[in-house]
Amino acid sequence: MSEFNIISTGNVGLDAILKGGLPANRLYLLEGAPGSGKTTLALEFLREGVRLGEPVLYITLSETRDELRVVAASHGWTLDGFDVFELDSADGVFGDGREQSIIHPWEMELGETIRLIQDEVERIKPSRVVFDSLSEMRLLAQDPLRYRRQVLALKQFFSGRDSTVVLVDDQTGSADGRDAHLHSLCHGVITLERLTLDFGAARRRMQVQKLRGIDFTAGFHDLMIRKGGVDIFPRLIAADHHADYADDMVQSGVTAVDELLAGGPLRGTSILVTGPAGSGKTTIALQYLYAACERGEPSTIFEFDERIGTLMSRAKAFDLDIARHVDGGCMVIQQIDPAEISPGEFAARVRREVEERGVRMIVIDSLNGYMAAMPQEQQLLLQMHELLSYLSQRGVVTFLINPQHGLVGSMSTNLNISYVADAVILLRFFEAGGRVRKAISVIKNRGGMHEDSIREFRIDRGGIRVGDPLKAFKGVLTGTPEYVGSESPLMEDRVGGA
Repeated sequence: MSEFNIISTGNVGLDAILKGGLPANRLYLLEGAPGSGKTTLALEFLREGVRLGEPVLYITLSETRDELRVVAASHGWTLDGFDVFELDSADGVFGDGREQSIIHPWEMELGETIRLIQDEVERIKPSRVVFDSLSEMRLLAQDPLRYRRQVLALKQFFSGRDSTVVLVDDQTGSADGRDAHLHSLCHGVITLERLTLDFGAARRRMQVQKLRGIDFTAGFHDLMIRKGGVDIFPRLIAADHHADYADDMVQSGVTAVDELLAGGPLRGTSILVTGPAGSGKTTIALQYLYAACERGEPSTIFEFDERIGTLMSRAKAFDLDIARHVDGGCMVIQQIDPAEISPGEFAARVRREVEERGVRMIVIDSLNGYMAAMPQEQQLLLQMHELLSYLSQRGVVTFLINPQHGLVGSMSTNLNISYVADAVILLRFFEAGGRVRKAISVIKNRGGMHEDSIREFRIDRGGIRVGDPLKAFKGVLTGTPEYVGSESPLMEDRVGGA
């Protein structure tokens, strides 16, 4: 085979990271702590060989065939088509007269162990080999120099044979869990990590440490183990996903709201809707979503905070029958469990909606919930920036709901993302005539002009209303306005008592 022959790893996400797969007939290292997903990923690699009709071999020094069968069964797989070689079933005679004896690794010389493995390889002539695990070889060798010589001998043995070999290592051989000499021997190194959070499920991630001759996607990529295998979520690179789209305005169906943004937001832009709890942030986003579905444009809400039932009931109370569009499939509401999702998985969900459903508008409700889902993630703002850049490249209008702490006066937010968003809509409470009222203003719009006035904003049974500019007040943006006019009536109830 040509040294440039690329074979699939059996994992879609990993193949995407490797830009197609692994160069065939080379030696690779798959390392990671116990529970990080090594065995499952190795089984996927061999299953792909079985699917292609190739002879495959799983050499296990630590697990038995029955233990492997249990792992496979947990994913709905079988070991049919596999050759499994375990040292505890190597040739020999045990005292009870059974045909196959149990010869534990620590009772054998390392040289004899290697010889048995080589004999099995010569017999089967596999195209794919998994060697699990190197930690047992370290125990047999007892001396680091001897162990490294034997690994080198193993590499030389497979050289020239049409076999792609994956060595599995649980990183127990050194204080820092890494073996630099082993890394240098292998054509490529894939590292899996398992991270324990203060709360919620453990997070897993992987990275390709090196791969000679392949322009792989570097950096960490989130992964999860589910029934059916390992889901690897390649790190999102926005520049790789540009698509042409019409640069037109998107309207909400409420003329006064659109006029605040000089006709509406442009496609490919992100709009940050910020303000205190209960000020109407989600309702504004729902108004735009509803209008999009009325035009036949698919849309999606990623709901971190509110329950879906509550959201739909609230929308109906404001004369937005989104249930009709949800039932029709134009609008999808995804409930996100903050304790169970990683940034990579969330980005993958967004990509599926955009690339498979053709979504034109997305709402993330809210950024506080997004942060709660990833409390120990580093560079969270950079990840959000890359996600918004991707959505912009695809012409998707994105609404980011950002609750602020407090109800009036000085307010703050956990995630300062206003500089990333293309437009910012600010909502505020203020008091007038013994009533709590709301004000709306646009303080930024990269996509074009915007109105600079502060207007009264109201939501009732008839939907959203925007009133006249609050000229007789000062300090509305601070949340502590002062009335300075003699007479300037504010918005009254609709006719009919709405």
